[in-house]
Order: sequence, then C-alpha cells, then structure tokens
Amino acid sequence: MGETAPPAMSSQRPYLLRALYEWIADNGMTPHVLVDARMPGVRVPAHAVKDGRIVLNIAERAVAKLELGNDSIRFTARFAGVSQSVMVPLEAVIAIYSRETGQGMAMPDEPRTPPAAQADAVEIEQAAETPSGDATETPETPPEPPKRGGHLRIVK
Repeated sequence: MGETAPPAMSSQRPYLLRALYEWIADNGMTPHVLVDARMPGVRVPAHAVKDGRIVLNIAERAVAKLELGNDSIRFTARFAGVSQSVMVPLEAVIAIYSRETGQGMAMPDEPRTPPAAQADAVEIEQAAETPSGDATETPETPPEPPKRGGHLRIVK
C-alpha cells in the first residue's frame, strides 16, 4: 500500500501575529507591524508609505474595529486627522514588534507547494526587491569599496 501525504496545514502567520500582538499588548507596549505596501490588496494611505513600506501602530488605543483575521488585518485609524479604513493581507506583513523595545518577530516565509507557482513567485519577489532600494548584492556583483572619510594626520 502506498503512503499518502499528510494533509496541508493552514498558514501559521495569523496565529503568530495574534500571539505576538497579545504578548506585546499584555506587556503594556505598543504593537507595530511593518508592511510591504507594494503587495496586492494592501489598502493604506499612500502618503504614509516610504520606500514601499509602512509601519502601522495597531495598538487598541490607536485603532478602531481591529480584526486580526486568518487572511488579513483590518481596522480603521486616523491618518493626518482623517479616518481611513486599512486592510493588509497577511502575506504583506513583514514583521510585528514593540515600538518601545523593538522586540518582536519577522514573519516566516510561507511554503509554496506547486513548483511552477514557486518559480513565478521567486521572479516576482526578485523584481519587487530591486526598486525598494534595499542593499542586496548577488555573488556576481562585486561589493563597492567603502567610502573614505576625511584625511586627518597626527602632527607633532
């Protein structure tokens, strides 16, 4: 008899986000999420996006109607005094952390099952990383020499 593969598990991201949110809030800290605003489905104020990313304060006192769902984070918040609806698919969440201490966690990558989908996703991810200004170097690219500071000499 042939072995059958175990059933696929659901994403761990929503569970990790909810647990870390609770941990940060229970310790009296302010939970923030770092979001890749270039991902499809992200609804955030464009003026608050910097280098394709946005940091959102999701503390209970900063937002209304917070929903940490299995597919997305949704809430209403004020940006520059204007109330706006925010929606962030969980795939766009890069990290969750405490504003005060910086403690938290970067979200793990989700495994992708179909090999064809993996190849497409890798190409898209690589294309998305290029314009962000992140300093990523490939082995084929030699590193830039360090910039030299001032030329001071000790004179006796």
